This record gives sequence, structure tokens and C-alpha cells, in this order.
Amino acid sequence: MQTIHINHRAIGNNHAPYIIAEMSANHNGSLDNAFKIISQAKQCGADAVKIQTYTADTITLNSRAPDFMIQGGLWHGQSLHELYQKAHMPWDWHKPLFEYAKEVGITIFSSPFDFTAVDLLESLDAPAYKIASFEVIDLPLIKYVAQTGKPMIISTGMADADEIGEAIDTAKSNGCTELVVLHCVSGYPAPAADYHLRTLPDMAQKFGTLVGLSDHTLDNTTAIASVVLGACVIEKHFTLDRNGGGADDSFSLEPADLQALCRDTKTAWQALGRVNYGLKSSEQGNVQFRRSLYFVKDLKAGDVIDETCIRSVRPGFGLPPKYFDDLIGKKLSKDVAANTATSWDYFQ
Repeated sequence: MQTIHINHRAIGNNHAPYIIAEMSANHNGSLDNAFKIISQAKQCGADAVKIQTYTADTITLNSRAPDFMIQGGLWHGQSLHELYQKAHMPWDWHKPLFEYAKEVGITIFSSPFDFTAVDLLESLDAPAYKIASFEVIDLPLIKYVAQTGKPMIISTGMADADEIGEAIDTAKSNGCTELVVLHCVSGYPAPAADYHLRTLPDMAQKFGTLVGLSDHTLDNTTAIASVVLGACVIEKHFTLDRNGGGADDSFSLEPADLQALCRDTKTAWQALGRVNYGLKSSEQGNVQFRRSLYFVKDLKAGDVIDETCIRSVRPGFGLPPKYFDDLIGKKLSKDVAANTATSWDYFQ
């Protein structure tokens, strides 16, 4: 089993799922909101908070030409530059947010969208990097991130198998030794039926990496189910208020939902356990309620057992019922009272 580490937290199938609360644009332009999201993520049990490091000018062009206008969906009618100008995390917030996360005891890292973003995050000693789904084809960016030597998480929304393979090869060939690939559907929100979770074990086998889920569905069902299929990292957007009006608020988890995600994915992982056909700890006290063979009449030494002498009943302190036919015709070696559990000691 592979294992990687982010900020000393072991991540892999032998460990509880690593839960990432994605802040994205849910700070809604308020540094105070960003601090509160970090604090709430910690209280809910998340392992990490993830932010995004870009400006409108590092991610797109300031144009309202048709190519740059959003048609349909949550952000219809806005230009890309307008959307990212409102949604971006100001770069001068990064240092105080990294310091605050350290203070409250939760890991923080980011998705960089260009080389200058990586440089900023390196100056803050970011413990890991996330490559967003839309950047999975930006192989120069993946190469630059991989050369930091930090763990990488790559989302695969919209990428086909060849593109995923190219991204993984680029990361590994440029120094990345700790990698998780997240199955993702880049719809906001995305219906559960689009996720095809059976892709997860196939992805793990095909690419030889740890796998996880970047989940844009509106509840936790898909994320919890993914754990059973091998997801060791779960990423969900997180907000203080789903009705906050921000770019990503409407498809994000609120605190109670995130707390439930942290609890229930861990339960699903614990339930997987290992192959085990033996008696479980919770069953120990119930063994007595299984059936076994009991003598049902007073008998003397030398008596021959017939069908009227023994019965299969509860509790389970006698010989198993499978020996019923074996006992018929046997002679007793000593007296026995009715309602006594059978034992080989009673027979010649």
C-alpha cells in the first residue's frame, strides 16, 4: 500500500480519509470570513483547508469578447475577468491566513494557477500543492510545481485518460514522489450520476497512484461511497452560509455538513476493515444464542441415543447441530440429566 504525508499526516488506504475543506471564493471578499472558514474547518474535523492563488490577470484576459463571456450556469453573463476579479484570494491575505491556520492547528495549502503563484506559496513554505481540474493540461505548471519536491494532488475533471497520464508522467518525471489523483466532475453542482465511482479503482490500477474524490455534489453520499472504492482523499467546497451569495456558496457544505462528512467517511473507512470471517468483538456475548444439541430427558449410562433424546435448541453451549446424526445410536458412558448440554465426554 502506498502512503504519502502532508504536514506529517499519513495519507493512504491504511489511514482514515484525508478531508480537505476547499475555501475557493467563499471568503466573499472578506478576510474575516476567510479566518472564520479556517476556524470552522478545524472545529468540524477537516484535515486541511485549501485556497486558490491567482489574480484575474494571471488567469485570464480583461476582455468581453465572446470567447471570454460565460454562457449558462451559475455565472452566466459575466466575463471570466469579472468572475475571477470578484472570486480571487488577495495575495496579501496569504501570509496572515497561513499564520492563522498554523495557530489553530490545521494544514493549509493552495492551488496555484501560474508560476508566480507557486513562487508566493513557496515563500510561505506551503506543505503541498493542488492542481485544479482546469489546469490538468497545463503541463508546464505541473512541471514547475513538481520541481518543488512537495506532495501534489491533481484533479482530473474533464481530462481523458491520456491527459491524466500525461499530467502524472510530468509530475513524476520532474521530482514528484508523493501524488494523489482526484476523480472529479467539473460541474457546479454535479449530479451524483455523473460521477461513475467505479472509475476510482480503475484509475488506481491504471496509473499506479493513490486516488481520491473532488466532490461537487450537494450532499455527502457520493463522497462517503467513494471511500469504499478506494478514495483516500476527499475534497469538498466549504462555506459559512450556503445562501451567502458568493460564487461557490450555493454548492458548498455548511459546517454541520462538513462535520458529518468527516465523521461518516471515517466510519465508512473503519467499516471496510480487512477480510475477516472470524468472530467479531461485538459478537462475543451472542455466541450463547446460537443453536446446539441438548439432552431432553434423563438418561442412564449405557442408554442408546435416539431422536427423542436430543434436540437442537438455543443456547449454544452444546455440540453443534451438525453432529445430530452422529450421536444417534451412540451409548452414554455416564448418567445425564435432562436439559444438559451435549458433550463428547458423555459418550463411549
